[in-house]
Amino acid sequence: MQPVHIYVDADACPVKDEVVKVAERHGLVVTFVSNGGLRPSRDPMIRNVVVSKGADAADDWIVDNAVANDVAITADVPLAARLVPGGVHVLGPTGRPFTPESIGMAVAMRDLKQHLRETGEDRGFNRSFTPRDRSEFLSALDRIVRRALSTRAVG
Repeated sequence: MQPVHIYVDADACPVKDEVVKVAERHGLVVTFVSNGGLRPSRDPMIRNVVVSKGADAADDWIVDNAVANDVAITADVPLAARLVPGGVHVLGPTGRPFTPESIGMAVAMRDLKQHLRETGEDRGFNRSFTPRDRSEFLSALDRIVRRALSTRAVG
């Protein structure tokens, strides 16, 4: 039986330290995937993968390597939409899970917001990342990891 693995879309991820904290608690391997600029870790449970500068290179790498019941951390809705059908547990950095039930609406909202930005109706300002977001992420990640571990143990 393959262990649960955590994949992080790391280029703009504000919760890398929180991911490591939860992974250490559960003894899980974490792979940070980015286009560059990651600080190497001496921890053998933390892996860094640097992909080419291509637009979706990190996304493609994660999709090619994540399997059902793994965990992925991303704010990228199109990436989440590629992972959810394969049974990957996907969580945004604010603690918002992307599930089979919610991914359709998440994609629709992303497309609508993109359209509004393109037409000038919305300037696209993102709210700042708060300590509450960080706390909610920690709780949500711990729940998802526990669910993945219990599912892997049963399956």
